[in-house]
Amino acid sequence: MIQPWKFVGSSLIGDYKIFSLHLQKRISPRTGQEHEFYLLDCPDWVNVIALTEDNKIILVEQYRQGSDTIELEIPGGMIDPGDGDPIKAGLRELREETGFVGDEARIIGKVLPNPAFMRNTCYTILVRNCRKMHETSFDPTEDVATYFCEIDEIPGLIAGGKIRHSLVVAAFYYFNLWAQLAFQNNK
Repeated sequence: MIQPWKFVGSSLIGDYKIFSLHLQKRISPRTGQEHEFYLLDCPDWVNVIALTEDNKIILVEQYRQGSDTIELEIPGGMIDPGDGDPIKAGLRELREETGFVGDEARIIGKVLPNPAFMRNTCYTILVRNCRKMHETSFDPTEDVATYFCEIDEIPGLIAGGKIRHSLVVAAFYYFNLWAQLAFQNNK
C-alpha cells in the first residue's frame, strides 16, 4: 500500500507574482532515502462555464504567453484573497472578462492542475441565466474577446483542437457530467 512520504523540511527558493517556488525534502517510506522536490505554490484557480438565458455558452479568446498562442477558453483566473470562495471568484472573473452576471452559481467540479509539483486546486463553476450587465474590466495583461456557442458545439471544438487548454477541457468534462445528471433527474 502506498504511504505518504515523511516531511523533513522546506525552504523558499523564490516568491514571484503568481507563484512561489519551494524546495522540499521528504523521505521515501519504501527506500528510507531522502529526496528533494521543487514545488510551486500557486493561488487556487477558477474556471466558469457560463450559460446565457438562451443556453449558449460564453467563451473567451485570449493570447497566452506560455504557449505563444491565442486560445479559446472559458472565463477564469486566480482566486484572489478577497474573493472568499471559488463561487465569488468565478462570478468576479465572469463579470471582469465578459461583463456578464448570472444566477444559480455552483461548483460542479475541481481538479489538481498538476499534483506532481503544484499545490493548488482549480474549481469549475457553473453559472446559469447569464446576461450582459457591465462593461468589461480587464487586468493590464489581458486582452479578451467574448464569443458564444451552442452547447452541442463544444465536443467538436475540443476534438478539432479549437479548445485545448487542459483545465478548460476538464471543466467541460464536469459540465457534461452535470448535464447528464440533470437530465436523469428530470426524467
